[in-house]
Order: sequence, then C-alpha cells, then structure tokens
Amino acid sequence: MSAQVLIIDEVHESMAQGLEAMQFSVVDGSTWSKEEIIHQIPIFEGLVVRSKLKIDASFLAKADSLRFIARAGAGLDLIDLEAASQRNIEVFSANEGNKEAVAEHVIGQLLSLAHRLHKSDREVRQGIWDREGNRGWEISGKTIGIIGYGHMGQSVAFRLSSFGSTILAYDKYQPVSQYSAEMQDIFNQADIVSLHIPLTDETRGMVNEQWLSQFKKPIVLINSSRGAISPLPAILIGLEKGQIQGLILDVLPNEKINTWSEEDKALFNKISAFPATLFSPHVAGWTNESYRKINEVLLAKIKAFYTA
Repeated sequence: MSAQVLIIDEVHESMAQGLEAMQFSVVDGSTWSKEEIIHQIPIFEGLVVRSKLKIDASFLAKADSLRFIARAGAGLDLIDLEAASQRNIEVFSANEGNKEAVAEHVIGQLLSLAHRLHKSDREVRQGIWDREGNRGWEISGKTIGIIGYGHMGQSVAFRLSSFGSTILAYDKYQPVSQYSAEMQDIFNQADIVSLHIPLTDETRGMVNEQWLSQFKKPIVLINSSRGAISPLPAILIGLEKGQIQGLILDVLPNEKINTWSEEDKALFNKISAFPATLFSPHVAGWTNESYRKINEVLLAKIKAFYTA
C-alpha cells in the first residue's frame, strides 16, 4: 500500500489531487475529532494542517511513521518545531503562497484608513455628505517601518515603495536589501509601522508600553501577523496616549470571539471606539488565488523532499 497522508483541515482540492499524483494515498480527516486524529496518526507518513489543533511534542510522540508536516499557511506557531526536528520530521510552510494577498490587504486597509473610505462609505449610505470630516491624508511622503523582512515584508515593501514613501525594513534574523535599517531608525523616523514577524517567545507581547514609548512620532500600527504580538491592553494605552494615531488589525490575541469575557468585550469596544481603527477577521492572506497557490508551494516542497 502507498504511503498515506492525512489532511485534517479544509484545504483547496488541489492538495489531495497533487498528493495522489505523487502516488500518496490521501485520507480526508477534516471532520475528525482531536481524539480520532491522535488515535489514527501512527499510520500516516504525511500530515496536512492549517490550525485545527496544536501539533505539540505529545502529539508527535504518537506519530511513529510521520515524515513531514505541511502547514497550509505561513505561521508555524502551532507546531513544536524542536520536537519535530528531534524526530526527523520535516515541516513545510507556504509563506510564498499568500505574500501577494497579504501585501494587497495591508495596503488596501492602509488606504482605507488614510482616506477614511470605511467611514465615508457608511455615512453616505446613511445620507450624510461630510466632505471636510472625511478629508484624508496621503501615504506619499510618509516613512514606513516594516518589521520582519521575509516573504510578506518584502512583498509589502515592494508595493509601498511605488507610493513615494520612504521604506525602512528591519529583520533581526535575515539581511535586508536596499531598505535596510536598524530598529532605532524605525523608532526615530516611522510614521507607519507594519508587523510581519512570526509569533515566538521573543515576539509574544512585543508591542507593549515600553516598545510604544520609543517612537518619536505617533504611528499608524498595522498587524497582519499574529495577534499575541500586540496585546490589546497595550494597544488601548497607546491609543489613549496618542502614541498610536491609527490602528489596523487583521489579527487578535483571541480570535474566538464567542469565548470573550465581558472584560474582553469591554476592552475591544474601547479600542474600536477610536475612529482611526480598522479590523478584519484574519483574512489578509486568504484570497481565492492564495487558497490555491499555498497548495502549489507545499506540493513543490513535498516533491523536492522525496526526490532529493
């Protein structure tokens, strides 16, 4: 029998088709419970995941046959990479597959905030014709700090550079090309800051009072990476102090809104009451095109892994 791959999340149909073309036997476990997945995982050589469950050391200890995990997305914070490495399990992500989607989403939200499109649209629908109240500001001439210069950061920088903006890019772990800057440069000069970093022990809670206090000017803060990087209590303080003059969040620390406590709801309501705020439900990298392209990237990596 051919090697088996288990898909535990909903993914584009091209994933199963591509794996079968490589002679894998594909099992759809997208409706399985966590207990069923754990019970069945010992027989599978490959695992395709999005965010259904945390792939931790205890889970991997039961995955006796597992050779690879393919994450249909960018972030790997739900996978214990050290435990996977110790068991010689390759972990693939598909950052390349949704970089265009993320860049377009970030810029779309930034344009909407800058030109008050979200506000003016609601008002006109209600019969309010307020030109002066919807006077916008231009991205041209602004200094934009991009923190994290992987696929997402590069894609955003490339597109924003055409707006006549000054781009300052900082990445602690990989070199930056023509936009290279130190973090202090971003603190000193940035008007807009866009986060494109993974969630790690180092970045969790990075956006705090001390971090925000280092900016010399009020900033527009954009987070399309992971919500836990920018905790909401610190965001609220930044808004109240005027350190954050505009806020764009595609991600939240707790995205299961139906589990929010009354305190959580009150905190979010205070933040969303500020007019220069814009939110979306973790969809920056989630387009019709990226849904397919993510699979293309993963399938190419899986094929290269088996033909190396």
